[in-house]
Amino acid sequence: MSINYHFSSTLAPVIVRYLDGKQILGRQYTGEKRILEKLDIFLSEKNMDLTAESFSEWCHTHQHLVSGVRRNWMRNVRNLCLYRNRTEPLCFIPDPIQFPKPHQPIQPHIFTEAEIVRLFAAIKNIKSITISPMRQENYRLALVLLYTTGLRRGELVRLIIGDYNPIEHTLLIRESKFHKSRLIPLSDDGWSELESFLKTRQQRHLSIAPDLPLLWNDVSKTGSYTGTAVGTTFRLLFRACNIQTLTAQVPRLHDLRHCFAVHALLRWYNEGANVQTKLPLLSTYMGHVSVVSTQYYLRFIEDIVNSASDLFEKRCGMLVINPSQRGVL
Repeated sequence: MSINYHFSSTLAPVIVRYLDGKQILGRQYTGEKRILEKLDIFLSEKNMDLTAESFSEWCHTHQHLVSGVRRNWMRNVRNLCLYRNRTEPLCFIPDPIQFPKPHQPIQPHIFTEAEIVRLFAAIKNIKSITISPMRQENYRLALVLLYTTGLRRGELVRLIIGDYNPIEHTLLIRESKFHKSRLIPLSDDGWSELESFLKTRQQRHLSIAPDLPLLWNDVSKTGSYTGTAVGTTFRLLFRACNIQTLTAQVPRLHDLRHCFAVHALLRWYNEGANVQTKLPLLSTYMGHVSVVSTQYYLRFIEDIVNSASDLFEKRCGMLVINPSQRGVL
């Protein structure tokens, strides 16, 4: 849709007020705006108001989309209708019971250290080309940062060289999800790998100007990789290393973010740390708005269960009465 799209349906005044209100609150609402643009075009072409019948007909035009996307579109329209209901009590409000059922959460693949080692070995086989002279080095650094920082794919490809502070050994993640920026310290392996990468770039007479993409190539006008390109290459690497999920599927690149969170939790359990006090730190590092979002990444896997049980036994085992000793003073 055009950036300068003008709403023109009978619902247009409500949509404009609704979006203006959200943006005043500091929310960009770009994705939601595109959905409402599609609804507006449909209603304009049909010269209809939003009713149960027109809503059902509009939803029917999206049957080609996966159920999760359809549910999200319908939910956004319902939010608009709830807003409209404040001034028009008799307006139509979609019934969420009729929405597609939400997807079951995907079980993430938690990479083992052996699998990570295999991935580094596989990256050595990546060939550099004229338009991407640092291709192998780019993907090695990408794996290091994804594995040691839990960055989102979009955050990784948007990094510029100036985001790295060589004195503090930190990375600035700018305007990421939830419109939050954050400064994250790198591990020793992380920053030493990054500095080695920049040194190699200099040795090959490639610019390290602060405004250039960290993962640079000469394919696009901006010189940056796309998230799709990075995801595709990593899926090829996962296949080459024969890394599969429990359901024999190729892991998602996003699973490395899950892996980072789970491994952080396991380290704290193994160190005997107070995990509950550590969770807010992990939440901030990963760029979450609350610990609730972070808990989504901390799946109830066997290693976590065993570590939590061992820690509980060490701290509270003496308080648990052996059944054979009940009644004995």
